[in-house]
Amino acid sequence: MPALPHRHPRVVSPAQAAAGNSVPTDRAIVDCGVYVDGVRQPGEYTYRAAIHEVRSTGRGFVWLGLLAPDTRQMEALSREFGIHELITEDATSGEQRPKLEAYDDTLVLNLAAVRYLPHETIADVSEVVTTGEVMVVLGRDFVVTVRHGDFSELAGIRAQLEKSPDRLLHGPAAVMHAVADRMVDSYLEVAEVMRRDVEELESAVFAPRAAVDIEQIYLLKRELLELKHNIVPLARPLLRLSADRLELVPEEIRHYFRDVQDHHSQAVSEVSVVDEQMTSLVGAAIAIVGVRQNTDMRRISAWVAIAAVPTMIAGVYGMNFENMPELDFWFGYYAVLAIMVGVCVGLFWIFRKNRWL
Repeated sequence: MPALPHRHPRVVSPAQAAAGNSVPTDRAIVDCGVYVDGVRQPGEYTYRAAIHEVRSTGRGFVWLGLLAPDTRQMEALSREFGIHELITEDATSGEQRPKLEAYDDTLVLNLAAVRYLPHETIADVSEVVTTGEVMVVLGRDFVVTVRHGDFSELAGIRAQLEKSPDRLLHGPAAVMHAVADRMVDSYLEVAEVMRRDVEELESAVFAPRAAVDIEQIYLLKRELLELKHNIVPLARPLLRLSADRLELVPEEIRHYFRDVQDHHSQAVSEVSVVDEQMTSLVGAAIAIVGVRQNTDMRRISAWVAIAAVPTMIAGVYGMNFENMPELDFWFGYYAVLAIMVGVCVGLFWIFRKNRWL
């Protein structure tokens, strides 16, 4: 690679930044770098200095990382980079479904970011998977990643790419591919650990005389549905990135996106299988709860029937009528007690034989 001419980065001082009203936007910036021939240039750039450096020299591209920018911050950045106002609106909302949109010379990819929340048991948590959003805005000489939610792996993606300058030689599209690839890998990871949660619940549900907590099952079912709704819509954008001849996506990067598409198909298939397991488990749990409730009702009914015999006999002799000849019988009290005990024992034996007790 030929030696690059030495060029001092245009680093803006705090006073200059304040004068240019860039401080509010800078607060949303996680990292900003200029990359020429796949190598990050030394120095710290503001977003204005970075895009001016690239466009004045006609070399390299800017990679700008943002965390939950507000409308004012995003509008200031969009004016400098030439980003469409509709992209600005979507970037600040943080509630976009996975999609791919083209605006003149800008390409926007929205992805769902998912993260598994570690826990000892399902009973210890009210949420298993937390979701966020990552937007990748791709231009000819810049790529802007906008993150909403608790997903901090973009810094790791940047560090990994900076160790592989040959990948960054393909331009900003290489960043879009790396982000999409990491997101899809996280889907597979989350699906795998959620499968273990389902297997743990299956063991608990089908264990002999184990208490079935239907709320835990519904919690995991809800989290699986949320995961499915967040990752399935990405299939169409990945198909377009791997098959369509998009001007901002080089042929080599399209090949990489085909691999991402395969991984995404695996993730969707894995989540669908786990979801089917969960659906079967919900049905089994409801059946088990119904059987146990029926068993409890039979047991209660049997004891009520046994208790009804002495209650009825005692009620008859407690009416205090004068013309009750058996009241003068010498062994009447003992005979009645014997009859009550005999009938109760007989009913107990019958219910026990029929497995009601």
